[in-house]
Amino acid sequence: MTDMMNQVLQKAEVLIEALPYIQKFNRKIIVVKYGGSAMSNEELQKNVIKDVALLKLVGFKPIIVHGGGKEISNWVGKIGKEAKFVNGLRVTDEETMEVAEMVLGRVNKRLVSMVQELGVNAIGISGKDGELLRVDKKYSDGQDIGFVGDIRQVNEKILLDLLEKDFLPIVAPIGLDDQYDTYNINADDAACAIAKAVNADKLVFLTDIEGLYKDINDKSSFISRLTADQADDLIADGFIGGGMLPKLNNCTSAIRNGVSRVHILDGRIPHCLLLEIFTNEGVGTAILAEEE
Repeated sequence: MTDMMNQVLQKAEVLIEALPYIQKFNRKIIVVKYGGSAMSNEELQKNVIKDVALLKLVGFKPIIVHGGGKEISNWVGKIGKEAKFVNGLRVTDEETMEVAEMVLGRVNKRLVSMVQELGVNAIGISGKDGELLRVDKKYSDGQDIGFVGDIRQVNEKILLDLLEKDFLPIVAPIGLDDQYDTYNINADDAACAIAKAVNADKLVFLTDIEGLYKDINDKSSFISRLTADQADDLIADGFIGGGMLPKLNNCTSAIRNGVSRVHILDGRIPHCLLLEIFTNEGVGTAILAEEE
């Protein structure tokens, strides 16, 4: 058998391996939180968008929730301000909020253009549109960190209507409070709240690490799958810290509110979304409601 024929057969085997996953998740909602290094590298950005477009074309109903942290910090620097963070949350005064909204709007429409270029209809919205994301003011350990919002309510009807009409919604994490002031929202929090509200089957966090480690300094302690209860035990035993702690709390919260499975993936790996969802081995950490 020729090398060419072997390559063709390998491609066929990949498609056959993906078939049961395509059948299982047909018409199911998947929320993808997109940020980090995968967003700042143009080639990786295109790969992620291609992955999401493919998910849409094979029957998934994807929703993208994006951040813009590094780009916001760059623009804050351009106007002569220094980016400040408290417990990982951006301190957002009125001027910083204006910059954040501008940058997130710019990122949002860039992603819309990239999806449209692949022949998939996308609509970019912020949490202000149709009061999609209603917020209360968020405090960090009692500290006032400015216009940072804690999501109180999601108007999921907007997203469900867009999905029903065959659009791919792309959401910028900005919300309104009861006085209609504008608030910046942590993109992980926004993705988690949206996934719960639309009863998503999957929630995916694209991050800058390979997944979850019991000991971040020991690569052999990688955890490819665990239950929400096991994740709680890791947190309680002090194994999880830093930026992973709120992310993992979001994961377990989503699982306990009806999301079937949460994935933490390294967005720097090309096509990590497809590898995790359509192959038997996967490439990141999957958090499940219970052992399978």
